[in-house]
Amino acid sequence: MMDVQIIDAYLLKGLPLPQPAGGSKEERGRVCIIGGNREVPGAVLLAALGAMRTGAGKLQIVTVESRAGALAVAMPEALVIDLPETEAGGLRSGPVASITSRWANTHALLVGPGMVEENDCHEILTSVLDSSGEAVIVVDAGALPRIAELGEILQERAGRVIVTPHAGEMANLLKVEKEVVDADPASAASRLTDEFGLVVVMKGSQTVITAPGGMWRYEGGGVGLATSGSGDVLAGVIAGLAARGATPINAALWGVFLHGEAGAQLARTLGPLGFLAREIPGAIPKLMSETR
Repeated sequence: MMDVQIIDAYLLKGLPLPQPAGGSKEERGRVCIIGGNREVPGAVLLAALGAMRTGAGKLQIVTVESRAGALAVAMPEALVIDLPETEAGGLRSGPVASITSRWANTHALLVGPGMVEENDCHEILTSVLDSSGEAVIVVDAGALPRIAELGEILQERAGRVIVTPHAGEMANLLKVEKEVVDADPASAASRLTDEFGLVVVMKGSQTVITAPGGMWRYEGGGVGLATSGSGDVLAGVIAGLAARGATPINAALWGVFLHGEAGAQLARTLGPLGFLAREIPGAIPKLMSETR
């Protein structure tokens, strides 16, 4: 197995984030988040907060029609596109294919937060991968379970698709027991990278990132980050950084670091347990400034 680099401020100072030449929001990139369902619309909101706090310029949200109005009010910075939903309250796959032109000029897409119903999620992810041009794709949560079936298209996009599984999701992808992943998360992540060319953010107490040609580990954060919605924020942060022009690997490295350091900061000010996922994004702008 290749050498593992530690993700810290020293490493990231050598991998600076793109800085816009002027003040236009267009220069800071466009991000689109696709997800949500009738029962968990907040997952998309948390991801959106993460994306915008990284400095992305423009935001689109594609979500279920019954919750789109509420999300538009909760996130007035976003263009919210409402689509028909299934009986269970998830996004229907057919209508998504009909609006793929809406993200033709999007720089990063995040697919999966709060999504339910495996077949529809899989069809939506397939549509996104087929229609998103050179955009970076971040795949999370409900869009992950069948991604291994898309091997050919993933290999065509090698190095430009980022996945963010936790141990249970990784075990499902590799068809192994969760204990196998827990015992050696780096090997598990490397399997997906080697087979499909994915940038893998293997979430855990120590997050491992694998990509073609490299492996990294983040050792900070803290137990408080293991809270509902935290992963949605992380996925949004990574997508926002990619929209700004960070390479997929750098977006993953910076995203994991900023998310973890925000958690550590909240642990110091509020306590190691009990802070909320919605509180994580607020710390990110200052952390970015301090790490540059």
